[in-house]
Amino acid sequence: MRILVTNDDGISAPGLVALEAIAAELSSDVWVVAPAEEQSGAGHSLTLSQPVRLRQLGPRRFAVRGTPTDCVMLALGAVLEDAKPDLILSGVNRGGNLAEDVTYSGTVSAAMEGCLAGVRSIALSQVMMDYTAGMEDFTCATVHGAGVIRRVVATDWPDGVLININFPPVTADQVKGVRVTEQGFRDYGNIHLVKRIDPRGFPYYWHGFGKEKPSPGHETDLKAMHEACISVTPLHLDMTHYQSMARLKAALSDLAEA
Repeated sequence: MRILVTNDDGISAPGLVALEAIAAELSSDVWVVAPAEEQSGAGHSLTLSQPVRLRQLGPRRFAVRGTPTDCVMLALGAVLEDAKPDLILSGVNRGGNLAEDVTYSGTVSAAMEGCLAGVRSIALSQVMMDYTAGMEDFTCATVHGAGVIRRVVATDWPDGVLININFPPVTADQVKGVRVTEQGFRDYGNIHLVKRIDPRGFPYYWHGFGKEKPSPGHETDLKAMHEACISVTPLHLDMTHYQSMARLKAALSDLAEA
C-alpha cells in the first residue's frame, strides 16, 4: 500500500514525525509532501497569485511552499503522478479538529483534496494536555493511530467521504474506547476576539474559541474528547441541505424555467 503523508503544521512539525511513525506501521511505501512552513487555519485554500515551489529534502520527502491543498495537488500531479497513493494521511495536527474546526482546518482540507481526487483520505488530530511549545505529547495518537486506521480502511466507504479522527487529551493507557461520532458544534455565532496592546500602545487581536453547544442525545466528536475516547467522524463533501430543497422549490416555482 502506498501512503501519502501531509499536514498543515509544516514539514518540521513533531506531529508529522508522529504520523510518519504511524504510516510506517501500515506500509513501507510512505511518501511525505508537506508545507515548508506552518499553514494552520489555511482551510481549503489554493496558492493562485504566485508560483508554488516544490523542494526535495530526501528520499520520498518533499516540502512545498504553499498550503496543504497545494501539497496534495503537487503530490498527485507531480511527485506521484505515475503511481498514485492508495491512502492519504493528514496530520497529526497539534490540537483537535472538532466541530466547526473542520471548515478552517488545513489538516482536514488536505484530506478533502485527496477525497476529491478519488483517494481514500484520513485526517488525524491530537487534542493536547499541554499546548506549551516543546511540551506537546502525541503518544496517544502514535500508540492507537495505526490500529484505528487499519480498522477504518478495512471498511467500505463511499466516494465523497473522508474520515476525521481525533485523539483525546489523555495518556495512551487512559483511552476508554473508540467512538464513531457526529460533528459537534460550538457557538461561533458570537465572535470571540482576545484584545491585546502591543509595546508601542497599539491594539491587536487573537481569535478565540466559542463555547460548545450541548447536543443532548448525540454522540459528537466534542463529547468523545471530554470522555477520553478517540472519535472517528465520517465527513461528506456534498454540503447540500436536501431538506430545504422542497421549500425553496415551492417558493421559487413561478420563476422556474418553462
